[in-house]
Amino acid sequence: MVGAPPPADRILRFEDGSYFQFPAMRWSVAHFRQLMPTVNVSRGLGAPVALPRALRSDIDALRFTPLGAQESMTWAESLGANYTDGIVVLHRGRIVYERYLGVLKDDGQHGAMSVTKSVMGTLGAALVAEGRIDASKRVADYVPELAQSAFGSATVRQVLDMTTGLKFSEDYADPNAEVWAHAQAGSPLPKPKDYTGPRSYYEFLQTVQPEGQHGDGFAYKTVNTDVLGWVIARVTGRTVNELLSERIWRRLGAEQDAYMTVDSTGTPFAGGGLNTGLRDLARFGEMLRKNGRFNGQQILPKAVVDDIRRGGDKEKFAKAGYDLLKGWSYRDMWWVTHNSHGAFMARGVHGQRIYVDPKAEMVIVRYASHPVAGNAANDPTTLPAFEALARHLLAHPR
Repeated sequence: MVGAPPPADRILRFEDGSYFQFPAMRWSVAHFRQLMPTVNVSRGLGAPVALPRALRSDIDALRFTPLGAQESMTWAESLGANYTDGIVVLHRGRIVYERYLGVLKDDGQHGAMSVTKSVMGTLGAALVAEGRIDASKRVADYVPELAQSAFGSATVRQVLDMTTGLKFSEDYADPNAEVWAHAQAGSPLPKPKDYTGPRSYYEFLQTVQPEGQHGDGFAYKTVNTDVLGWVIARVTGRTVNELLSERIWRRLGAEQDAYMTVDSTGTPFAGGGLNTGLRDLARFGEMLRKNGRFNGQQILPKAVVDDIRRGGDKEKFAKAGYDLLKGWSYRDMWWVTHNSHGAFMARGVHGQRIYVDPKAEMVIVRYASHPVAGNAANDPTTLPAFEALARHLLAHPR
């Protein structure tokens, strides 16, 4: 996409899917706003709050052994292995490491993918903590339009923890999976003349059918977050991008506006549409590490972070069969490790991460464009790398 215009064989388009084919997606993930409609998440008009810097030279050489491997690798080598576009490490609130690769620049923005879910879950948990949402109530109590769908009989808590019983496959490798019908409904492009299906995210949610019983087990399904976004909008009278701006982004002292992709009716994609600057996402993670406090103010109730850190039901989570995440749980749309450091994580396809390690006083934020969507492709490198860095910072504080 270099040139005015770029050569014909180098042009990427949203309409034909070329923008998300590897390696083209390495450019697209940092340029979504050029390809599709979006809405702003304003940082407001105040001055940004600087993150103090204390860069370290000892991190690149840090060695660890990937899961299932015999040979160790360095932290620097792991960046290429995971197709890292940008990564920032905070220790005790200071930037100790920052790198940009691919096409992402320090003043650019990148798709957060399903890290968006954890941001939305945080907003939802805040409204629960403040008593504006009763997590024990049914979704239909807040959004009557969903009464006849699978969500109608689910509680908000079941949506927040993704223990809903839904007929919805998230298998990106299956062209017939419901995740693709969801994407088609949410696409802002004109539909084919013979198309008779739903034409927006909200319309699609009303078609989701039940499968199994609510509350039986964890099952990761993007539509839960879209439902949460609808509940949030209905309760607050604000779209999720407006609420994110008012409640968090303006108060973080963010450097840049963020933005969210939208469907044909302008509804933000709560399940994966957030795009941010890397350091601003690090500010968000640091706020959580500090129990909801940042920039000299309590931005979120401490009870929100306490609830996330406690985690969800491990037995229900285990039913989902994540071999590399044994002993973990899911709460408020965050992945909770239950390791000795009490770490918790936001995860997005193609390698997006927020990793908060309270014991090591560390936050890692990574944007990436791994060619494989599923995180099982990069977890064997990512998880031991993050844990090794946490141990290193604990053993060698500065």
